[in-house]
Amino acid sequence: MICIEKTKVMNLDMAMHGARNPMNSWARSDSYYAPDGSYVLGPKDLDLAFRLRTAGSDHRKFLRMVFVAADVTAPIYWWKEYDTYKVATVANSTSTMHKIAAKEFSLVDFSTDHMTPATKAYMETVVGKLEEIRKHYLETRSKDDWYDLIQLLPESYNQTRTCTLNYETLINIYYARKDHKLAEWHTYCDWIRSLPYARELILGEKPEASEA
Repeated sequence: MICIEKTKVMNLDMAMHGARNPMNSWARSDSYYAPDGSYVLGPKDLDLAFRLRTAGSDHRKFLRMVFVAADVTAPIYWWKEYDTYKVATVANSTSTMHKIAAKEFSLVDFSTDHMTPATKAYMETVVGKLEEIRKHYLETRSKDDWYDLIQLLPESYNQTRTCTLNYETLINIYYARKDHKLAEWHTYCDWIRSLPYARELILGEKPEASEA
């Protein structure tokens, strides 16, 4: 499973301003702020942004200036793949090392949505053992118990990270992972498609034609 919350897209206005710097064409910008505070790309700006996006990474530098932040909760096995993307990404995670014993272990702390019934039943015994060790650790503060928790912890354990990245990185992620066998990547790519102007700026789908 994967859960993406508190999404925030920032700096689209200044990124678009910078996209017009090379040709000193700021006067042709037709974007504006909506009453709800969101930044709306006008037809001319959107067409220009799309043409720069499709011209290649050297021409679409402005997309590196469109920032996205979100809280992502996902299993460790998914985070290991996400960590492939080191360029223009930052993440602060909940701490397994420091807080592993802070709360009771429960099956809902793990991604079990694709487990067969027999495996899920076995997983319940693993969770039970983790809880037994956790309680003993709270009594003894033994490093042996702490290591038991860390080394027994399955990769299906869900971890939350607050992540920041940009639209250029999202282009790379989307086209590398949209057909991946992990269901979590399909959910993540659905989230990418839901971002403002993702169709034109990330997926590279042409907007309605207009003069820029």
